[in-house]
Amino acid sequence: MERLTNPTYMQAVLNRYGFSFKKKFGQNFLTNDAILEEIVDAADITKDDFVVEIGPGIGTLTQVLSERAGKVLAVELDSKLIPILDDTLAFCKNVEIINQDILKVDLNQISKEKNEGRPFKVVANLPYYITTPILLNLLTNHVPAESITVMVQKEVADRMQAGPGSKDYGALSLAIQYYTEPEYICTVTPNNFIPQPKVDSAVIRLDRRTKPAVTGIDEDKLFDIIRSTFVQRRKTLLNSLSNATKLGVTKDEIRSAIAQLGWDENIRGEKLTLEQFAELTKVLFTQ
Repeated sequence: MERLTNPTYMQAVLNRYGFSFKKKFGQNFLTNDAILEEIVDAADITKDDFVVEIGPGIGTLTQVLSERAGKVLAVELDSKLIPILDDTLAFCKNVEIINQDILKVDLNQISKEKNEGRPFKVVANLPYYITTPILLNLLTNHVPAESITVMVQKEVADRMQAGPGSKDYGALSLAIQYYTEPEYICTVTPNNFIPQPKVDSAVIRLDRRTKPAVTGIDEDKLFDIIRSTFVQRRKTLLNSLSNATKLGVTKDEIRSAIAQLGWDENIRGEKLTLEQFAELTKVLFTQ
């Protein structure tokens, strides 16, 4: 089986099907074998693994996953890529392709039907425009993914690992760190793709925690507070939360909670750790 990372072969396949890249789908195909191998190495794929690949494109990464995994389910949104995948993956007998939107796929049901309910691994070169919704969908729906190894825009990977006080720190950082332990694998420059993106990419692995980083709190309330804080990140915590009518708490209640925790009334939310957000949630919603 010829690897699609061969630019001549890749272009011949694209020409044969009259395929043109669609900006709305964020399509950038990898052309570097070493990086593909590094992604699959980082995901620690073995023949015991059932892998869900999101957005296989023309099958560049899928080919390598097929060689290493027991089974691969490739979920592709663009219907024009399905006949190409049928062609490029014809020899990959352990790969199943479905033409669906990953945000609408019931991965819990997929796990039951195709993997006896066991945990699976997610591997993907994610479209930049929808990276965050896809990751949050996987995490908040508690699908049985033991790890998620993805190529994303480098600045998004930086945000996933960022800590309090950093310019990259925000709601995404806290969500990722609440559900997973992130590990930065490598940076990937634009010249490794067709077409070339305008920014650097990065591979990051997210290992699902057996239990969230903080426990004993209302998860929905916690993230309501976090989102409300970072909508107006330059405001003080008191003012940010006071403007969030969804929380259903008064400014005096917020002020009282901040005082009870011994914090400066002028503290900004971007300075709080995940543990401190959890403490604030407990105080605000047990008064």
